[in-house]
Parts: sequence; structure tokens; C-alpha cells
Amino acid sequence: AGQEQGDVVVPTSGGRYDVRLRARQRVAVYWEEEVAEVRRCTWFYKGDKDNKFIPYSESFSEELEEAYMIAVTLGEWKKKLESPNREVIILHNPKLMVHYHPVASSDDWVSTPTEQGRPRTVKRGVENIAVEIPSGEPLQIDHLVFVVHGIGPACDIRFRSIVQCVNDFRNVSLSMLQAHFKKAQEQQQVGRVEFLPVNWHSSLHSTGVDVDLERITLPSINRLRHFINDTILDVFFYNSSTYCQTIVDTVASEMNRLHRLFLQRNPQFRGGVSIAGHSLGSLILFDLLTNQKADPEEDEPCAQGSRTTSSTGGIEEVKEILKELELSEYCDIFEKEKMDRQALFLCTEKNLQEMGIPLGPRMKILHYISSKTEMKVWSPSQHGDGSGDVRNCQYRDVGLGQVSANYPQLNYKPTIFFAFGSPIGMFLTVRGVKRIDPNYSLPTCKGFFNIFHPFDPVAYRIEPMIVPELEFEPMLLPHHKGRKRMHLELKEGLTRMSVDLKNNLLGSLRVAWQSFTRAPVPALEAASTEAEAEAEAGAEKQPGPDTKPEEPPAAVKEETPIINVGRLNGGNRIDYVLQEKPIESFNEYLFALQGHLCYWESEDTVLLVLKEIYQTQGITLDQPLPGSQ
Repeated sequence: AGQEQGDVVVPTSGGRYDVRLRARQRVAVYWEEEVAEVRRCTWFYKGDKDNKFIPYSESFSEELEEAYMIAVTLGEWKKKLESPNREVIILHNPKLMVHYHPVASSDDWVSTPTEQGRPRTVKRGVENIAVEIPSGEPLQIDHLVFVVHGIGPACDIRFRSIVQCVNDFRNVSLSMLQAHFKKAQEQQQVGRVEFLPVNWHSSLHSTGVDVDLERITLPSINRLRHFINDTILDVFFYNSSTYCQTIVDTVASEMNRLHRLFLQRNPQFRGGVSIAGHSLGSLILFDLLTNQKADPEEDEPCAQGSRTTSSTGGIEEVKEILKELELSEYCDIFEKEKMDRQALFLCTEKNLQEMGIPLGPRMKILHYISSKTEMKVWSPSQHGDGSGDVRNCQYRDVGLGQVSANYPQLNYKPTIFFAFGSPIGMFLTVRGVKRIDPNYSLPTCKGFFNIFHPFDPVAYRIEPMIVPELEFEPMLLPHHKGRKRMHLELKEGLTRMSVDLKNNLLGSLRVAWQSFTRAPVPALEAASTEAEAEAEAGAEKQPGPDTKPEEPPAAVKEETPIINVGRLNGGNRIDYVLQEKPIESFNEYLFALQGHLCYWESEDTVLLVLKEIYQTQGITLDQPLPGSQ
């Protein structure tokens, strides 16, 4: 390849960058980024306050090498060279070469190099330079994850871009793989997961809307107003039909483009694809996923299955409903009409009347249907033209009360959808969705995880919308080192101790009260009272059915009861909460913003993502974490 006339391209950084050797340039493959210079380093300099050697340009390094070889060959040292920016390098001997700073004065009357302060050290070659050259990322890519950002161009508290934040997320994933999937790596079952950023903010703000906003923005508090225009207004843009269409088109087309490009560069890739969204990005992805359509090839076996169930299981389900309504005598009519659950829920009063169902049973059945469908979440694929009562979100012209837009289709079916610090629950509620049907699942994605920090002001839960009648805590994400954080264990220990003290105190008071109120015992019955006392003591230790023992609070219980949260995540839990750091527990408000931006460097978040991705491939952690599902 080095003998070819054309440029030689070498992929680096896991294939995310291409280095053009002849042009000495490094170019980003998947996103827009300024071209970086690449140097072949042979000569270096380092100042007293510098912590690393800095390479000279290749052209000047050639001049230094030529002067050095002449000095070595002829034995003539004390050579002086001037760099392009008028810096002076003196070669005293092979072990002493110095670099003097440029002259501060701009006139021709300059001082001699010895008068210009402390010189820098000049070094030839890379020997004895203390630098760690990374070994690189594993070549094998097991899974691809697209990451969509939230509002604004900055994604963390250091105002870094989505590319930089995803780089951190990827680096943490590599360290988590080495720490928790070591056995699988040794057996070459695990390579790595590739994370690619999806940027939609720049496309939105390149439509000319910024110019229009600037024209109407007041001149006072300029920086704050500019910040609001650049970040907070993205939420309002997404709720506008015009700009919502721009955003969903950009996100879908960008993910499809990245997917095609990735497959072109990795033709051997056979893994799955997942998607992750932060903040508003998670809502964009959720709306896209609810409007995806399953392939007809997949619908056909489903239809076959539905036909069989309609003749057997579907009719049995209708019989159960009729039995619940105490209308079992009409089962034969429904079986004769081949009425399954889906057909039952499509029935009108006229249909039931034509079937010969009397008025009373008709009213019972219609009331049951309306009560079950009133809270049900519908997507466009679940109902036809969407006509009907506009007061219920499921009957609007678009599913889930979304902004009217033409949602594009993705070229792949995501394996899992991860939402970080997500406001999905809040937006669904604002749109009028009171409850999500437990049988509802995303059309093309079977996994959904809602991950949030406990102090994140933007995050909302999903599970209470599926099971509103129960109150239960989200799943606590285990610490990546295999235990709860020390301050949380201490808090739970103190809570448990206070409960024990309360129980002991109540028990002591109960015994004292019984001793005061007990009648005096005759001396002749002393023998029998010993046995009675023992029996009473045993009865006190084992409370009867009327007395309920003091139960520790939910946070103290080690075992979480199994809760059915529907099919949105395949029957598994959806809401996962991170453990706050000790310093964060001192003031929730102080760390609220940090709580919303902490996911990019969170080992616990990354480990859950890796665990769930590799679990779909039958690969588990080396050591199961306590409290994990």
C-alpha cells in the first residue's frame, strides 16, 4: 500500500477516524469535525514547566536531523539553527541541545540567545520518553448503540459536545468490560460495544430560525437570552409541528446514515443495534419508536398465531371476561360468532344487539369495554384513521398525543432503548395519557430502560403509569464495585436500628403493662402458673393473627417483591435509579443540575447498558452484582 501513488488511509481510534498518511491529516468518519494534523515525530522539545515533550514540525525536524548528522560526521558542534518563528536551537553536543524562546521585541536590535531566559531541552528520537501509547480498542464489535443528545449544543456541565461526551461513555464502557467481563474476554466471546453520537441541534439551528429569533430578542441580559434561545427553546421547537418534523427527520436520517456507513466499514458485523437518548433526545426516540411499523413478514406469523388464538385462547379469554361479568350463559353466542378479545373490544351496541344480547348484558359489556379502553395507550399502528372522541388521547389523529408529523422509519429494529434522565413520563401525562396499557410494547423494540439520577430535575418515572394502583420504588442500580455506597448502607443501618429499638421499647412496655394489670396468683396454683407463664412467653414471641409485627420500611427490605410492569420492557422492570454520591446527599438542590448531566461518566449506568446488551447474547457478568435483576 505504501508504494501506491494515491493517498494511504489508515483507520484509527476503533475505525472512527481515518488518517491520510500522505496528507498527514486525521479525518472524522461519522461526524463533522475539524481536520487534525498528524506528525511523524523525530525531534522534540520540552520546557521546565512542560510535563511532556512536544514534537517539531516534520520539515523543521528534517533540518535538525541534517544539521545533527553533519555535526556528528565532521565533529563540528555549537551549531545554531533558526526555526520558522525565529526561535534559536543550538546543538552543543549529542547530549546537550537547547531551544531558546523567541524574542519579545519586534525590532532588529535583538539580544543574544543566552540573554533570553531559561532554554528548553531538545531531544532526538523517542527513546526514554515516558509516554504510554494505548494498545487500541478490540477489533471485534459486538453491538452498536446510537446516542441522541438533549437540548442545546452542550451535553454536560463542562459544556462539551455530544461527541466528547459519547467518547467518555465509550471509554468507561471499555474499562467496565475489562473489570466485569474478563472471563468472556479471555474466551474471546466479548469484544466491545461501539457508541456513535447523533447530532440534531446543528441541523435545527441551521434552518435560519436563529436569525429570526435574534431579530425579536431583547438586548438586555444578552448572554442569558442567547443561552435560552440556544437550549431551552429546543423543547418548544419540538412541540411545534414545523420544527418537530425537522428534528425527527434529522434524527432518523442521521441514524440510518450512520448505520449504512458503519456496515460499509464493518462488513463482518453481525451484532444488534440499540439506541440511547438523553433528556429531550429520549423523548424524540420514544416518539419515533411508537410510530415504527413491523415488517409484513413478521406480521404474517403473528396473524397466523392470532388466528389460532382467536379460535382457542382468544375465545377462552372472552369466556373469562363474560364469567367475570356473570354473563356465562352467552358464551355460546360469542363462540358461534368467533369472537376473540380484539373483536369484542371493537363491538358497538348495534353489533351486540344484532347478536341477540339483551339490553342489560349489553350495558355491562359496553361498560367493561369502555373502562378498559379509557386508559389505554394507542399508537398509530393500533388504530386506523384515529377518528373519534378528541377528549381521549388514544382517539386523536396521532398516537400518544404527539405533535402532528410524518415520523420516518428506521432501517433496523433496535434491540433495546435506553433513556437517560428522561422526561417521557411527564410529556405523556401532559399529552393526556393517564395510563399505559400493560399489554402495550414498542412495535419494533422489545427492551426499554428508564435510567435516572435521584436528584435529576428533568427525569420522570414510567412504571407508575403502567401500574397506578401500586406504590413501589424504582430498581436501585447496584454500585459497579458490587455493593451499595457507604452512606446509603449507613442510612439503612440507622433506619433498621431505630425500627429495632422501637420494637424492643414497645415490647418492654407491653410486658410491664401486663405485669401491672395481671391479677394476684394464689400460692396453691404456683405449679400450674409456671407452665402458663411459659405459654404466655411463647405467645408473646409469636404474635397472633390480630397483632401485626412492625415491618421495616421499604428501603430497608433486602428482597424486592416481583411486580408486573407490563410488556413495555418484556415483563422486566423499567425504572432504574442511580445511587447518589456521599457529597450529593448533603444538598439535593445544589447537585440537581449535575444530576441531570452525570450519565456520560457514570460507571453504574454504563455497566447496566453493557449487562443488558450482552444478556441478549447469553453473556453474563463475571460476578452478579447484588440487587441486580
